Amino acid sequence: MDLNQPAGENYANPKTCFFHVLFKAAALAFYILSALFFNNFVIIFVVTVFLAALDFWVVKNVSGRILVGLRWWNEINDLGESVWKFESLDQESLSRMNKKDSWLFWWTLYLTAAAWIILGIFSLIRFQADYLLVVGVCLTLSLANIVGFTKCRKDAKKQIQAFAQQTIVSHVSSTIQSAFSVV
Repeated sequence: MDLNQPAGENYANPKTCFFHVLFKAAALAFYILSALFFNNFVIIFVVTVFLAALDFWVVKNVSGRILVGLRWWNEINDLGESVWKFESLDQESLSRMNKKDSWLFWWTLYLTAAAWIILGIFSLIRFQADYLLVVGVCLTLSLANIVGFTKCRKDAKKQIQAFAQQTIVSHVSSTIQSAFSVV
C-alpha cells in the first residue's frame, strides 16, 4: 500500500461513506428480499420505513456535513411559514473536500431515489397499493434529502459568488483610493 497516494484516490472518510451507503442498501435490500421471507405486510412496512428513516437521519445530520460540508433544516417562523435554513463550510474548506466522498454522496443520493421510483413502478404494474405506500414513504424521505442538499449547495454557491464579488469590489475600491491618495 502506497501511503503517498493523493487524497483524491482514497475516501477521506471511509466510515462515514460506509454508513451513508449502509442504510440505503439495507432499506432497499430488505424491501426487495422481504417477500421471500415474510408474508406480513406490517413487518415489511415497519422495518423498511425504519431503515429509510435511519438513512434520512444519517444523511441529513452526519454524512451531509462530513462528506460535502453542507447542512440544512426547515423551520416554521412566527407567521406559520416554512423557512429553509442552510449552512455550508467556507469556500476554502469546501474546495478541500474529498472529491471521491462528494461523488459517493451525490450519486448514492440520486440512485437511491431512482431505485425507489423503479420499485414504485413495479408496485403500480402489479397493482400492489400497500407496497406502493412503503415505496412512497421511502421515496419521500429520499427526495427530502435531495431537495434539501440541492438547495443548500445552490445557496453555498451564491454565498461564494457574493464573497468573490465583495472581495473584488473591495480590492478595486482600495486600489482606486490608494491611487488618488498618492496624487
